[in-house]
Amino acid sequence: MDKMNHAFEKMKMMVGMEVEEEQRAAEEESSLSFMDDLNRDCALTTKQRFYGFAICLSAGLTCTLLSMLVFFNPVKFGITFTLGNLMALGSTAFLIGPQRQVTMMLDPARIYATALYLASIIIALFCALYVRNKLLTLLAIILEFSGLIWYAKYSLSYIPFARTMVSKVFMTCFDTEF
Repeated sequence: MDKMNHAFEKMKMMVGMEVEEEQRAAEEESSLSFMDDLNRDCALTTKQRFYGFAICLSAGLTCTLLSMLVFFNPVKFGITFTLGNLMALGSTAFLIGPQRQVTMMLDPARIYATALYLASIIIALFCALYVRNKLLTLLAIILEFSGLIWYAKYSLSYIPFARTMVSKVFMTCFDTEF
């Protein structure tokens, strides 16, 4: 009987008849996924998005640069470097939204770079927090840095014209193509 009422209400909507607002709201809520809820609840203005991006990116870069102070302690270095990378990665969610970022990260052109980068972050944290082996942590950080560079090449497409601009800067400064 419930399915019949549901189908009848959908037919009303298709024809253009009025449907009870409560039922429509309940239907919309049940059909939305977690990411849709997140995007809907986190509607930011353009100015707020840029502020969030700048703050998160600045905090990430600060953590990454501060990690150089503890470079000779690979465990502390691994934790701060990885935290900085995660904050920098999260900063792009402010620009394009979390759902679109996840969709773009899982795009076939970026999937390998994303998988390597995220796996290297997990490995680095595992080696630093659980194993506490300096050599393994250092190797994981090298892998993470390699993944970061590869991922960054594809991440520049999140920002309009950024990839073109960085390519021109590298071609000018280093006489090579990025």
